[in-house]
Amino acid sequence: MMLGDLGAEVIKVEHPKGGDDTRAWGPPFAENQDHADTTAGESAYFLCVNRNKKSVTVNMKSKGGRELLHDLVRQSDVLVENYLPGKLASMGMGYEELSKINPRLVYASITGYGQDGPYADRPGYDVIIEAEAGLMHITGEPDGVPVKVGVAITDLTTGLYAKGAILAALIQRGMTGKGQHIDCSLLESQVASLANIASNYLVGGREAKRMGTAHPSIVPYQVFPTKDSFMMIGAGNDGQFAKFCQRVGLQDLVDDARFKTNADRVQHRQELIQLIEDELTQQGTQYWLDQLQGAGFPFAPINNIAQTFDHPQIKARGLVHEVDHPRAGKIKMVGPPTKFSGFKPSVRLPPPTLGAHTNEVLETVLGYDKQHIESLRSDGAIGK
Repeated sequence: MMLGDLGAEVIKVEHPKGGDDTRAWGPPFAENQDHADTTAGESAYFLCVNRNKKSVTVNMKSKGGRELLHDLVRQSDVLVENYLPGKLASMGMGYEELSKINPRLVYASITGYGQDGPYADRPGYDVIIEAEAGLMHITGEPDGVPVKVGVAITDLTTGLYAKGAILAALIQRGMTGKGQHIDCSLLESQVASLANIASNYLVGGREAKRMGTAHPSIVPYQVFPTKDSFMMIGAGNDGQFAKFCQRVGLQDLVDDARFKTNADRVQHRQELIQLIEDELTQQGTQYWLDQLQGAGFPFAPINNIAQTFDHPQIKARGLVHEVDHPRAGKIKMVGPPTKFSGFKPSVRLPPPTLGAHTNEVLETVLGYDKQHIESLRSDGAIGK
């Protein structure tokens, strides 16, 4: 999707029967009440990441299907796949074979554990890797059980790493004329995303623990209760801490020897947090938001999803796009988040219905005539 947002023509290859599993992941489903098709519901899960793609249905187990995909590879810059290592090679679609067909091909494999090693043949899922790669261990309240992040963050992080690797490989291909195989795993992407937590262990031998919303190295830097809800306060240095204290009526803490520096505040974390909570719970969140406005340090309410999309900055930046879907009618989606001065990413195509572009791609991209296409269809190489 991210490559499609940047202007790439993306062809999504799906199995003729059912297609992408996430098409059935619901509710909720987007439905056009005025549409005559009673099967018009589209999974919100599928809709969120499949814009700017064309759907082609291919049975890779058939001879005609494999030949079709080989023809497509000849004209493609990038192939992205997430099969278990060796699975596509057994079907004539591995990197070694396809690189002979198109030496310029950038072939990106995304797996749970990588292409080799003792765990290579294990299937990988976001929540499994969150558990296995340390993220779940550090997520949750100090006295609570490990919990997963609210979205599939390991999947998303791995996608971002893969996108960067693909773009880098395309730049290198521009210099060498040759493509290459990219090996991207959920496990390694998640470990890399441990960031300072990983460094604390590797450099200092410090084992991490769950801290709720608190920061292991900065105080105060966490969610605090107010009289009616919660809010996030981030005072990342001594100057910001002083400004915070002045705005909430805790000026005496600035000169308290226990809290003079960040190191002091980390050492006396529990005492300071209790003093701040005692003060903030005297008033509601909106009162404190007004008090802290323009204070020169970061703070925020804890918004729900409705409040997030009603946020004035989100509206001003035009992040939500509305597109016409052929079966679900008008749907809203989160658009490309990055702005460019010389280029505007856009939602050119709505998420496709299953196989919607099979004929178009076979005719315009591969140059197949109608007779050839119907022959493939009758042989079961492509969907109906």
